[in-house]
Amino acid sequence: MREAFFYQQCQEGLVVCGLCRHRCRIGVGERGRCGVRENRDGRLITLVYGLLVAQHIDPIEKKPMFHFLPGSQSYSIATVGCNFRCRHCQNEQISQYPHAHAGLIPGTLTKPGEVVAAAQRAGCASISYTYVEPTIFCEFAHDCARLAKARGIGNVFVSNGYMTTEAVRLLAEVLDGINIDLKGFTDGFYRQVCAASLAPVLENIRLFHALGVLVEVTTLIIPGLNDSEEELRAIACFLRGVSADIPWHVTGFHPAYAMLDRPSTPAATLRQARAIGMEQGLRFVYQGNVAAPDGGDTHCPACGALLVRRQGFTSQAVGMRGSRCLGCGASIPGVWAEG
Repeated sequence: MREAFFYQQCQEGLVVCGLCRHRCRIGVGERGRCGVRENRDGRLITLVYGLLVAQHIDPIEKKPMFHFLPGSQSYSIATVGCNFRCRHCQNEQISQYPHAHAGLIPGTLTKPGEVVAAAQRAGCASISYTYVEPTIFCEFAHDCARLAKARGIGNVFVSNGYMTTEAVRLLAEVLDGINIDLKGFTDGFYRQVCAASLAPVLENIRLFHALGVLVEVTTLIIPGLNDSEEELRAIACFLRGVSADIPWHVTGFHPAYAMLDRPSTPAATLRQARAIGMEQGLRFVYQGNVAAPDGGDTHCPACGALLVRRQGFTSQAVGMRGSRCLGCGASIPGVWAEG
């Protein structure tokens, strides 16, 4: 257990957590919404520092990050806990673990140096903080990321984007990339499905991009909830307003957790979403979770040449050298391997 980042002490031992936009007011002996930050006699403590429940080697495409060292491996870690309560969560066994098990915090105690060393041994080009919302183990992620960065290993967050501005600025110092879930485009959706709100996510997409972190965005399209043409167009327009170069991943929903009453997303809906994104001026829109010929490939926005061919979670650069298109020489935004 470690003292937490970003909190204020108030009267009668109360603390206000400033890590995520819930800004939980936490009484002595209580925890925040994430279930892993506790008020101990007026000090906010993180209960998950180094207590990892997942350590895996994943293709970076699985995050999904398509413009960050495609074809490389990423050492992926997580603790339990999450600041959202998504009804369709695919990792609810760990994200909601403290709530489902009377506050219990499992995990294997691991030091930041051990994570970085394991990533190096495995030949991973990056460490991904993923599976649950990594903001809730920010202290450990930050220590790992600083050490990894010093050793030439990249750092990637897979996030719901609900951190405070203070946390964004701290993380931007050590992150190379972030995939933010833009789960819908209405407050109603966020309240009903995630127990959160939309505006902070939009603000943080803008801020991470402005701070120079490579931002990719994923929208899981759920039939009947966020799949209307109007909502998809609104998302695409928002992203275009931040940058036409932000990769947008439109992915297929499959019934999970507390949302077993919805059908899987038809492939036609994903094709429509991709077409809408391109029509609105986004240069890189990708289909995921449903087989889609060419829907995961990267093409040069200047000349149309095939740059990166993808099948499943495998990638092959076929038309690039470094960040340049071999066809026309255009510079392609992202983080690419040299040569």
